[in-house]
Amino acid sequence: MAAGYAEILRTRHAARLLVGTLVGRLPCAVAAIAIVLFVRSEGGTYSLAGALAAMYGVANAVGQPLLGRLVDLYGQPRVQLPAALVSALAMSAFAFSGTDPLPLAYVCVALSGLFTPPLEGGLRALWSSVLASEGQVQTAYAMDAVAQEVMFTVGPLLVTLCVSLWSAQAALVLVNVVGVLGALSVVLSPPSRAWRSEPREAHWLGALRSPGLLVLLGAFLAVGMALGSIAVAAVAYADDHGGDAVYGWLMAAIGLGALVGGTAYGARRWSGAPERRLRVLVALLAVCYVPLTLTPGPVAMTALTAVAGLFLAPCLACAFVLVDRHAPRGTVTEAFSWIVTTFTVGSSVGTGLAGPVVEAGGAVWGFAVPGVAGGVSLLVLLATGRVLAAPAARRVVAASSENDPNRAAEPRFRSGDRA
Repeated sequence: MAAGYAEILRTRHAARLLVGTLVGRLPCAVAAIAIVLFVRSEGGTYSLAGALAAMYGVANAVGQPLLGRLVDLYGQPRVQLPAALVSALAMSAFAFSGTDPLPLAYVCVALSGLFTPPLEGGLRALWSSVLASEGQVQTAYAMDAVAQEVMFTVGPLLVTLCVSLWSAQAALVLVNVVGVLGALSVVLSPPSRAWRSEPREAHWLGALRSPGLLVLLGAFLAVGMALGSIAVAAVAYADDHGGDAVYGWLMAAIGLGALVGGTAYGARRWSGAPERRLRVLVALLAVCYVPLTLTPGPVAMTALTAVAGLFLAPCLACAFVLVDRHAPRGTVTEAFSWIVTTFTVGSSVGTGLAGPVVEAGGAVWGFAVPGVAGGVSLLVLLATGRVLAAPAARRVVAASSENDPNRAAEPRFRSGDRA
């Protein structure tokens, strides 16, 4: 698989698109952490920090599919770069205005979340126009999930480093400036400028008219809740065990665990139905959340959070395959953006829920939330297995080439024209 990753990265434009997307997504990846640390530095409560982070997530959830649909209709550069600029300016305004007046803080955070560019969905739409075969696209999905965990590992450390060296305010501004530079790199690339979505059937539901996609959204809403609740529970734990540095290490450990798990998952080519495999992965994810309620010392807790992240990237990589199969024609960017949206809104709900839970019962009860949320995700997949596995003509074509990495499966390359 390492050779497969190297082959993809040697493909023209692939490395630039991957790195640019990761850098461009930095503000979104660390938004919850950065907002929580900033509000706490301003003297705000856990509940206020969670509410503002939740506001960002909800606004992001609204904006991602809308912007994704605009990308499918008008192309990437016309949508991605203006959105990145508006998002960065709004978060910078929040950084300088603080939490007083509070209504202005909510407006700034909401605008920043609403205009976060759908770079993640855009990258997955571009893979089929850059890579030559179905097998490479499958490998790119796994590499994409693994590479994101590098950002989730490095991102919290960068934020806490900026807070330590300068301030939480400086961290908010800096990560958003860097995000704009990443988006600029992507939209100026030839594949992004040349990409066009396939013709689509006019329908107000867009990608949401796919029952299989709705199942995936329900499952990953709960997975997002688990991850978001950990972010707040970890703050409460860190306050009693060493402060911001411990918090940064706990968040980085989750990303590191997902990085290791994703790398191991991508080290082999999997056979069998991806629907069944996703259920197993989500079950393992839920089980690994349970030990967090033990709340041992910082070293052991860091190890437990790393274990809790092991199956996150494999779940995402497997879900990407299913999203691509279930997305209606001409809605691929929107479909991937819906997954991002659902995960984000779930994270925001989890963040908002964990705040009052932590204040009522402490970090132990806060860490109980992700285990429950993981169980809910598994129940969704088990209850709707037939819907997710329902046969479709497009999926039959895809399945016939899934285990053949050398087959150039043209019917699968429906997300856009070749650059």
